[in-house]
Amino acid sequence: MPPDEPLGLQRGLTHYGDADFSLYLRRSFARQSGLSSEMLKRPVVGIAQSTSGFNPCHRSTPELVEAIKRGVLAAGGLPLDFPTISLGESFLNPTSMKFRNLMAMDVEEMLRAQPMDAVVLVGGCDKTVPAQLMGAASADVPAIQLVVGPMLPMPWRGERLGACTDCRRFWARFRAGEVSAAEIEAVEGQLAVTAGTCSVMGTASTMAAIAEALGLSLPGTAAIPAVHADRIRAAEASGRRAVEMALSPDPVRPSRLITPQSVENALRVLLAIGGSTNALIHLTAIAGRRGIEIPLERLNALSDTTPVLVDLKPTGQHYMADLHAAGGLGAVLRELKPLLHLDCPTVAGQTLGERLAAEPDWVDRGVVHAFADPIRAQGGLVALFGSLAPRGAILKRSAADPQLFERTGRAVVFSSLEDLAARIDDPALDVTPDDFLVLQNAGPTSAAAMPEAGYLPIPQKLARAGVKDMVRISDARMSGTAYGTIVLHVAPESAVGGPLGLVRNGDRIRLSVAGRRIDLLVDEAELAARRAAQPPAPPPPARGYARLYQQSMLQADAGCDFDFLRPPAQP
Repeated sequence: MPPDEPLGLQRGLTHYGDADFSLYLRRSFARQSGLSSEMLKRPVVGIAQSTSGFNPCHRSTPELVEAIKRGVLAAGGLPLDFPTISLGESFLNPTSMKFRNLMAMDVEEMLRAQPMDAVVLVGGCDKTVPAQLMGAASADVPAIQLVVGPMLPMPWRGERLGACTDCRRFWARFRAGEVSAAEIEAVEGQLAVTAGTCSVMGTASTMAAIAEALGLSLPGTAAIPAVHADRIRAAEASGRRAVEMALSPDPVRPSRLITPQSVENALRVLLAIGGSTNALIHLTAIAGRRGIEIPLERLNALSDTTPVLVDLKPTGQHYMADLHAAGGLGAVLRELKPLLHLDCPTVAGQTLGERLAAEPDWVDRGVVHAFADPIRAQGGLVALFGSLAPRGAILKRSAADPQLFERTGRAVVFSSLEDLAARIDDPALDVTPDDFLVLQNAGPTSAAAMPEAGYLPIPQKLARAGVKDMVRISDARMSGTAYGTIVLHVAPESAVGGPLGLVRNGDRIRLSVAGRRIDLLVDEAELAARRAAQPPAPPPPARGYARLYQQSMLQADAGCDFDFLRPPAQP
């Protein structure tokens, strides 16, 4: 800690017009907790926790908090935990994405307002980690991200099951009539049976990997299962390291860790692990808090030179517990070493290169392939541009069917989620396997608030005829656990007048993954007529967070952050 800065409870005094009285009063109330005067002189490590009864993925958080406290106390600090908003992915309406920025604001303001010299951020479920990292990036308090870890897949009737790729696999079979109602109910009770986040390379696991790749988590902690003893040891180590950062004359802050170079490292990791499409939005938002942009054209350049190396569901066969046993993220980083910026600092106090040089080199090649023997030669994500997506769209090609990558199809349009629900399984729906399903008005500023609805279900009559995949296009998101030939994050979205909102049934759309294109084959005169006939946008909500959300939300290519929370972009 710089010598001219106050330490611990002396930091950021409450205003009463008398600084000495403010400190006296603060210490008086701190003693109410039973703390000794010796403890009150120590550096303070905040512990931001996001546990909630509505977030069962985080049910191991109390145990982690106790381990962090143990590490802080052992290193000579004073641990003080505090709650923030908790975002349980499947419990929030209309979607957890709507509240990510609210949680980020909560984290940022509590880090600024409360006296702490460093903080350990405890999160896991999809939107909690990006929200914590966004808040920490803005507050710039020395911070360590500790994730709760993935759940364990468990055996069931001769196979292993884990949320939530297997959730979707069985649901698709149920819709196709291959699984009975009794069987789907039995599966429901076997998909998530331990504490932790989804056991596949979904959004939670991807964000854990990105946090470690950015240098904001201790090395080797991204993939440790939630119920593994190493997860508790990682919590204790995070507490110890937070005290060291608090006492340092030159602490490692997020502003030193989140740089153009570390962001590029994180993008390489995202592509190599076949990570979630959601993570691109979140990483863009995190980087944006430090004024760093992620052009989608740059994503394509990195994707073309970054192979997919990790064989995990939804793009492979293994689970996060297998990645931990195979060598963790360190094994992936070592394979990517020629492509990485090795001089990037990390929260551990060493550079990425120093970290990798000190690690053992064992790896299970069944899970993490060698750079020279990749699962796929190109990265998992690709950005598409064209008349349907002037500012870009995203395809997770590692989870898609290459036979659908170059084709032109007829649009079957759903104007909203309600329209989709009402018609997708109608036996009279005019649809064939070669058509493109199009969902409108599901983007960031829509009433739907960009849900994970981009994984449009295969129409039931096609599913029962054996159709497993078809091209689907929307301005929505999809779960990182999902799979299929799905074009997402179309920008600008329908709700702000984007071309996606002008598509009509029967229009022709051309997809070319090789050409990085998605085009609406309708002449400009017809589009102008449709644009002129569009109804006016509805008025914004009258009050509260919903009003702030709709008025301030940026598009997907800018990370769906609020415009007033981003500094100017770095040159």
